Amino acid sequence: MEDAEYTLMDAAEDGMWWYRAIHARLLAALAERPGVEALPMLDAGCGTGGFLARLSRGSARPAFGLDYNPRAAARAAAKSGLPATAGTINALPFPDAAFGAAVSVDVLSHSAVDQGAALAELHRVLAPGGSLVLNLPAFEWMFSAHDIRVHNARRYTAAGAVATLRAAGFTEVSARYWNSLLLPLMVLQRKVLARGANHASDVGDFPPWLDSLLHGVSEIERRARLSLPAGGSVLLTATRP
Repeated sequence: MEDAEYTLMDAAEDGMWWYRAIHARLLAALAERPGVEALPMLDAGCGTGGFLARLSRGSARPAFGLDYNPRAAARAAAKSGLPATAGTINALPFPDAAFGAAVSVDVLSHSAVDQGAALAELHRVLAPGGSLVLNLPAFEWMFSAHDIRVHNARRYTAAGAVATLRAAGFTEVSARYWNSLLLPLMVLQRKVLARGANHASDVGDFPPWLDSLLHGVSEIERRARLSLPAGGSVLLTATRP
């Protein structure tokens, strides 16, 4: 990911509607599938620590972060007060069965990630019965300048992502699209209004009224537990048998 994107993430992830929306979904997924609660959690691809900070405020369970960018990992540790280390998801620097749950947000899609190796590593560091929660960008046809800025190499369908996790040895795999109600606006923004690779980032300050509106729509979708056949992202949960 571009260094500028990390800077924008650091400034936005405590308040921007999208981060609040994904954090709420991660927390809900972990509440439903906590995995092995006696063991800590891993945020694989923690960025500058927004979700780690949420965990530090709301959970007594130990958690660790990892990010490929050393400066991001250091910022994550400072922001959250939790340990975070620099490293690659392709070869996680943790022992076998060290974690009871792991989350990873928009990391498997990254151009530097070997999808097979990364899933094998997540499988390895999770204890039997451990839970995996993944967020992935949806639909190859949605590939845009935003993906170029964050170094995405691939996007996913729910069915394809489920098959990928099952092939990697995970069980009880489920997937749900989200940002479904806002998908038409995403298509308009990314495919029509911002076609060039040099457009402004999708991450940043929104007018307060717009941020509240977007978050409100996302919350309606989440609280109603809508399951629609398309969305901007795919949220998956799985178990390490």
